[in-house]
Amino acid sequence: MSVELDVFVGNTTIMDEEVYQLWLDGYTVNDAVKVRMEGGVMDECEASKDVLLSDTMDQYRTFQMCERLLHSPAKLANQLLFQIPPHRQIMLIERYYAFDDTFVREVLGKKLSKGTKKDLDDISTKTSVTLKSCRRQFDNFKRVFKVVEELKGPLVENIRQHFLLSDKLARDYAAIVFFANNRFETGKRKLQYLSFQDFAFCAGQLISNWTVGAVDNMVEDMDVDLDKEFLQELKELKILITDKDLLDQHKSLVCTALRGKTKVFIEMEGSFKNLSRGLINIAAKLTNTKDVRDFFIDLVEKFIEPCRSDRWSAADMKLYLTHYTNSAHILDTFKHQVVWDRYMGVVKSCIFKMYHD
Repeated sequence: MSVELDVFVGNTTIMDEEVYQLWLDGYTVNDAVKVRMEGGVMDECEASKDVLLSDTMDQYRTFQMCERLLHSPAKLANQLLFQIPPHRQIMLIERYYAFDDTFVREVLGKKLSKGTKKDLDDISTKTSVTLKSCRRQFDNFKRVFKVVEELKGPLVENIRQHFLLSDKLARDYAAIVFFANNRFETGKRKLQYLSFQDFAFCAGQLISNWTVGAVDNMVEDMDVDLDKEFLQELKELKILITDKDLLDQHKSLVCTALRGKTKVFIEMEGSFKNLSRGLINIAAKLTNTKDVRDFFIDLVEKFIEPCRSDRWSAADMKLYLTHYTNSAHILDTFKHQVVWDRYMGVVKSCIFKMYHD
């Protein structure tokens, strides 16, 4: 019995984006076939289950062979084994380095070490992200961290250039690297309401304003290590709470500016000194590694929670912090305006992001 076959020969590597995503998500070949069948691919292509299985296995093999190239994305453009158009290369890289926000939220601020990797089973169960996908994402975080810690220059740009990622994804990886390096606490129950993107925004603020790179853009670890000289200078801000005349004068200026502009004025006036002590004590303790790690939990406990219990709205919070920051410029004997603005600029931005009505 003779069989007629239509044969097409080409040299472009065929990659189905849906199958690639299933592979990235950690599906087995058989589970991927089920998903494809449920999606109606057999009706579209008039293919049998055996053909679909063969196609899926073939694509999985291709992805596995490409994976070592994806570990060093620049190699993908220069290799000759797979003929992959540039736009498809961009897709492969971007999706390979993409991550689940629920997964990264569990490892954010933790050491990217074997100890954390041992916890991936539990994290997989908790987040419903497959263990295989958890491992890929964790290994990507670790790989990026190891490459950029040896480089001089801006963190986001280094990640973008070495891993060929989009600006948004490079910024997210910069946040992950920054949090891993400084070991910020993000896992406490009081911080669970904050998303990865909330923390990523705060990381961007800290990198731009509090790191060594904020003052010198060509040093090692410039966007990873906090500027120790600046952290030392923050101790000078304590005069705002230790000098009674300055504290009273600051309170008077802020309350005069706020009177008649908010329904919670009485609460603002009554809590001014405690809130000011809270913010300035956070600043003064940032020379200690443990207090750096507790920066976000301190903001929540010393400032956000008291305001929330007094029923401040987000608009009230913005109004208060704006006048609190600006009024310090009018204090005659306060001489640390530059350090104050550098500190409060970041604190304000982080609190605005962290304060959910």
